[in-house]
Amino acid sequence: MDMAALIAVVGVAFFFTYTNGFHDSANAIATSVSTRALTPRAALAMAAVMNLAGAFLGSGVAHTVSQGIIATPSGNQGMAILFAALVGAIAWNLVTWYFGLPSSSSHALFGGMVGAGLAGGIEVFWGGVLDKIVIPMIVSPVVGLVGGFLVMLAILWIFRRANPHRAKRNFRVAQTASAAAMALAHGLQDAQKTMGIVVMALTISGHHTGEGIPVWVKISCATMLSLGTYAGGWRIMRTLGRKIIELDPPQGFASEATAATVMYVTSFVFKAPISTTHVITAAIMGAGATKRIRAVRWGVAKNIVLGWFITMPAAAIVAALVYWFVHLFWG
Repeated sequence: MDMAALIAVVGVAFFFTYTNGFHDSANAIATSVSTRALTPRAALAMAAVMNLAGAFLGSGVAHTVSQGIIATPSGNQGMAILFAALVGAIAWNLVTWYFGLPSSSSHALFGGMVGAGLAGGIEVFWGGVLDKIVIPMIVSPVVGLVGGFLVMLAILWIFRRANPHRAKRNFRVAQTASAAAMALAHGLQDAQKTMGIVVMALTISGHHTGEGIPVWVKISCATMLSLGTYAGGWRIMRTLGRKIIELDPPQGFASEATAATVMYVTSFVFKAPISTTHVITAAIMGAGATKRIRAVRWGVAKNIVLGWFITMPAAAIVAALVYWFVHLFWG
């Protein structure tokens, strides 16, 4: 049963990574596609490649996920907890994808881990949840919003005498670089989250010891994220690219550059697993608000933010229910 449970957990972890890819592909490319800086397929292909590369840039986020949220459980109970956490996250990903709501796959996973952990009676590191998840969940969108606004203001001032048509054309080219940076940061953040879960499963089953992440785990998680990204998340892409605000190339560049910077800093400096969705959505709002405050469709933004706060509790509830069901069979 131990080996079967391990295979089941790793398989579901890979499927979660795949749903993460198509759910969050919009994060990296929605602005570039909506401003016509890149064609949809070219943008998806670029994002998939950069996701793959980003997964190999570090391991700090993976260690936070595997060691900083819940105590490492043991035996088949531990496998049941991880399985339930992943199913809870996948369920929320699919629901929000269906409704085109850009919620956080990351926080769905964290909510699933906490819900399944509480249902399984293991210790939840509430200090780690607060420091590494809740505080960054609140702070990072604020930084993205203010940063997007300020970067766009700087662009407007620097290019105030430039020919508008030529400037937009040049920013379409610049968006190729900013979208690539965003996709690289997405791989750095989101592939590592699944790596942390797989390492926990391998540790529970006795197939892994130490702090390192096996190379095959990195390759597998990065590949599944890239495949999911290339599958595309068109419903969410329309929300980010058009429904919040009609973006132009300078605004697209400002939002992507801001979000990518925030994600690199949190990954390398704080090793905090933040939501790429939260950051890019807030940066889009900030950059768009420089046009005029009413240019941002705040009703759509309100629904998105509401979804952010619902994500963790919703995934936690589903994960707890799944754990109680699975525990009947895995013991």
